[in-house]
Amino acid sequence: MDKTLTAVLTDHLAAADFKSLPSEAIDRAKTRVLDALGLIAAGTQAEGSSSLIDLVTGWGGRPESTVLTTGAKVPAMHAALANAALMRSYDFEPVGADHAEGVQIPSHITGTTVSVALAVAEARRRSGRDLLTALIYGDDLAARLGHATGFDVYGGGDNTGTINALGGVATAGLLMGHDAATLHHGLGLVINQVSGTIDNINDKTLAFKLPISLSARNAVFSAELAATGFRGPHDPIGGRFGFLAQWSTTPQPEKITEGLGQEFYADAVIKPWPTCRASQASLDATVQLVEAYRIAPDNLERIQIFVNPQTKAGFVGQEFTVGSCPEVSGAFSIRFAVATALMYGTVGLQHMNEAHMRDPALQRMLEKIEIIGSLPREQAQTAEVEVRLTSGDRHRIRVDRVLGDIHFAPLNRERIEAKFRSNIAWNGTLEDSVADHVLELVHHLEKLEDMSELAALLAEPAGQR
Repeated sequence: MDKTLTAVLTDHLAAADFKSLPSEAIDRAKTRVLDALGLIAAGTQAEGSSSLIDLVTGWGGRPESTVLTTGAKVPAMHAALANAALMRSYDFEPVGADHAEGVQIPSHITGTTVSVALAVAEARRRSGRDLLTALIYGDDLAARLGHATGFDVYGGGDNTGTINALGGVATAGLLMGHDAATLHHGLGLVINQVSGTIDNINDKTLAFKLPISLSARNAVFSAELAATGFRGPHDPIGGRFGFLAQWSTTPQPEKITEGLGQEFYADAVIKPWPTCRASQASLDATVQLVEAYRIAPDNLERIQIFVNPQTKAGFVGQEFTVGSCPEVSGAFSIRFAVATALMYGTVGLQHMNEAHMRDPALQRMLEKIEIIGSLPREQAQTAEVEVRLTSGDRHRIRVDRVLGDIHFAPLNRERIEAKFRSNIAWNGTLEDSVADHVLELVHHLEKLEDMSELAALLAEPAGQR
């Protein structure tokens, strides 16, 4: 009898071996871990974070894993939830799951899988090598599922609440030492807990953090439950009403198994700015314009941004309003990103606040911006920005490959580390030496014998160690 699709995948997962991993996959995973750690630290300063941390720590339970930078230890699934929400706070984490020939699909897999990996590895005292192996295999599964089911970022669903959960349970299961049968049941249990609506973003609410963080919690819970002998469906991925059938009208299962074990896919973009990826082509072009032509804000008369119709009609193309959650409003607005870059030459966490958003100078800049949905539909990651100056001069720049894409326009190591240091500093409680120590440990992560050593570096604010 032929194996089910799930059985093929769980046999593959159960055979996971660090020694067989390509060096590129290991290096990419280290970069995602470093980026994630900085963003978890920065996320403690985001709107809603203190309340969430208080809620999670108030639940109590076994002190297994750290809510990073707080000093609190909670059950692993609760730490995974909290750290994932912190990482997601500014929409600044790695994105864009790749596949064959660098083709990408919108995703935010890292927010779930790294949070799961950190929590479980700390709780189980696993090594850096164990963490990297589990993370690379879990990310690869999630990326393949994303390409097999397809995803329209404006279609209504949020795949951070679907593919992430399955990649997360694979990551957790491997760190827990599960065999193929237990991994199989973990996948079968977690598909009962997948969901997510893009209206969280359309309506600019803090709930946009939930799908990614609930996926992390549910992944750890499902892996733990599977270990007790709790069983799931026979073929939770490829079955009659399995994951593929539930989450795609035209699934392509061949994208799951093609090159399995030979190529390892994951989020391929390290973001240079804290804005939605759908805004970043416009932002990239604007930053280039400011740098190339030394544009002064007072000399701007009109700004036109050319994107495809779907981007213009989507959540990033809406008129900018501060709303009830300013950080979320800013992260998902082309107009805000471009206006801020025209004023300051960049967009950073220092701009994601109500004071800047209500600045009369920003409001005047916003009034000069027009978004035009004239590019072809397939150019979802392309933008052109044209500025007209008071002198009558016009300047225009087009971006097809947005900065941060590991395949086409990667950030260099210096900029990745600078982003990490900036995010650690944004936390406001960590000593400068913490960034140095974390960088060193992550750079040599495969040599770390116990992941609790890394967690301890980010366990408590300065003055409490």
